[in-house]
Amino acid sequence: MTGSNRRVLTIVAAVAVVVLLAAGVFLSKGNDESAETSSSADATAEQSPAQESMTEEEVGLVRRDVDDVTAMGDVDAPVVLIEYSDYRCPFCGAFARDTMPTLIEEYIDSGTLRFEWRDFPVFGDESVKGAMAARAAGEQDRYWEYHDAMYADAPERGHLEITDAKIMDWAKEADVPDLEQFEQDLDDPQLREKVEADSREASTEVGATGTPTFVIGDQRVVGAQPTDTFRDLIDDELAAVEDE
Repeated sequence: MTGSNRRVLTIVAAVAVVVLLAAGVFLSKGNDESAETSSSADATAEQSPAQESMTEEEVGLVRRDVDDVTAMGDVDAPVVLIEYSDYRCPFCGAFARDTMPTLIEEYIDSGTLRFEWRDFPVFGDESVKGAMAARAAGEQDRYWEYHDAMYADAPERGHLEITDAKIMDWAKEADVPDLEQFEQDLDDPQLREKVEADSREASTEVGATGTPTFVIGDQRVVGAQPTDTFRDLIDDELAAVEDE
């Protein structure tokens, strides 16, 4: 090998060493950045439960509005149970018929629980019509009577059929005093906005995707759970409030 060739090989080797060293620095830096990104993601993940543990009071879900016709119980009750519901939902009907009477007798009547209803019409236009009809009855202080009349008519399986004729029949069954005014209120844009506001709250604030969805304290409960499940939830929340 000539001296000229040896010089060329020496230069090539030197360049290769420089390139490898540069690549090593780059990879090391990249790994450090990836580690930092991973650590940041882990920190965010660790913070998520803390965000989810905020109570319904803290995130503004509880209203405690003394004039809210869709609420039941003492406005200052220590515990509030919120239900996001649809009148065409069979599981919502099961809760209304099987569990709600017990909660009224054991907790609401004693002043320890306030129940706040939220419209979450997920089964189409008929669901919206049902929500509007109940609110129209509520304009004449017959909200819960109308609520009960609808769910008493609902099938255990499948969706309640809501027609114009049935809407008027339920109004008569609920003893709505002014049926003409009731019919006018069925198209009241202010009542429709309340229904839509409830639905937005369910989707954006609670992350509900189905009915019924309940919120109590910092817990979200999905489905018509057994009555004892709600007893346990309410009792636990009462104990937590008393410990504060």
